[in-house]
Order: sequence, then structure tokens, then C-alpha cells
Amino acid sequence: MKGMLFLCVANSARSQIAEGLARSMVPPGVNVLSAGSSPTFVRPEAIAVLKEIGIDISGQRSKSVTEIPPDLVDTVITLCGEQECPLFLGRATRLHWGLEDPAAVQGSEEGRLNAFRRTRDELISRLAEFIGQGGVK
Repeated sequence: MKGMLFLCVANSARSQIAEGLARSMVPPGVNVLSAGSSPTFVRPEAIAVLKEIGIDISGQRSKSVTEIPPDLVDTVITLCGEQECPLFLGRATRLHWGLEDPAAVQGSEEGRLNAFRRTRDELISRLAEFIGQGGVK
């Protein structure tokens, strides 16, 4: 695998968490990227829940899918659960892991963080399975 791209609409929560997790799990030399069709900013909750497990994504930024060079990517994983996911026009294997957007959760700070933790933990599980099945070499 030369590279994997995680896509969602705002590139602020799910795809940012996935990018940070994947970077910590894949072998050196595999490009790990994330992007969205309407990028905004990396959610502080995403930064916080990854920091809880020793991963620093504070240097990541939200990016448009149009910024991603197609030659760096051979696997695209879309994460949109409730919206229409952005398209990546490069040649790539495509997977869809529909997840609810933790950024849409209202309520207390702890309730919002718990939504981000559930997303983080689900992505850890899916990435471990994907990598374990030979999805990344």
C-alpha cells in the first residue's frame, strides 16, 4: 500500500481521528491523509481524545479533497454516516465505514467527549481489523 485517505465532509472529527490513529498503526512509508469536501477545522475534542491515548494530532489541519495528490493514495475510506461523502477521483480501492458524526452531538462537554471516544474506539477496532487482514503492507 502506498497510501490511504480518510474522507468525510468537514475533515474535522472522524477523518482527523482516523488519520492520527492510522499514522500510529501503519508501517513507515505508508502515506496517511484525510480530507473533506467542505473542510473547516480540527475539532478540539478530536485532539483531546487522541491525546488521552498518547497520539498528538494538534499539528493536523483540515484539508480539501482537491488538495490530495491522487498518486499518493491507493485506498480511500469514507466515514460519512449521515451526509453524502466527498468523492475522490483518483484510482483507488474504496471502503465505506459509515460512522455518526461526533461533532453533531449536543450537550455537556463530557457527553461530547464520550461521543468522540466512541468514534475513536470504533476506528481503532476497524483499523486493527483492516491492517490485520492484510489491508496495509
